[in-house]
Amino acid sequence: MKIKEIPQDSIKTLGGEKKALYALDENGRYTTATTTGWEVEEIVLLDALADYDRKAEEARQRVLKNRTSPIEYFMYIRRMDLTTLAQAMGLFKWQVKRHLKPEIFRKLHEPVLQQYADLFRIPIRALLHFEEGS
Repeated sequence: MKIKEIPQDSIKTLGGEKKALYALDENGRYTTATTTGWEVEEIVLLDALADYDRKAEEARQRVLKNRTSPIEYFMYIRRMDLTTLAQAMGLFKWQVKRHLKPEIFRKLHEPVLQQYADLFRIPIRALLHFEEGS
């Protein structure tokens, strides 16, 4: 995209700020430029955020019914998927999947639970004592 073609739609999600991106200058070289956003980008972003909110609510219901562990709920609240969470934890994806099982979650050692809590930026008690208001 050429610098003069960069959308400047002043999208709400940027909050009046600008962001940098690469574009072609008049000499055909890549350079940094700024944008106030692109409406299409905002639509996709808001749709993705709504999807995470929906997944978090579905996970919350499963936690309350003891069908999954609170890890799944907080994973979606923090806008992560299994791959992202596994990478952030330094675990294999299959290990995180196991931790989503309530019977395995209850057996996790405190250092592992603390690592999840730190990653989710919550107190460990919120992870251990998930309640309706979480």
